[in-house]
Amino acid sequence: MANRSRREFMRNSLMGMAALPLGAGILSKTAFAQVLPRLDPTSDQAQALNYVANAADASDHPAYEEGERCDSCMFFKPDTEGCQLFPQNSVEPGGWCQSWTAQA
Repeated sequence: MANRSRREFMRNSLMGMAALPLGAGILSKTAFAQVLPRLDPTSDQAQALNYVANAADASDHPAYEEGERCDSCMFFKPDTEGCQLFPQNSVEPGGWCQSWTAQA
């Protein structure tokens, strides 16, 4: 009986040691951070929302107001420079689109 519990202890110890890197990766916020490609302003999705990489270029758009930039929008994700409206891409922090909404 002593050998059986020793085997179980060794098996459980090895399984626990093997799981440590996985657990550490899950607990780390940046372990699975993705580098997203920049949004191409000429893409169909960007054109549909009148996205520009430089907010000053949108000054002639009726919905644009001075000071509106992607990095002050509620849809902007600072850790990846991503946008909830363009989930497959990152956006320029100084950019703008017509869906700009102030952060709460």
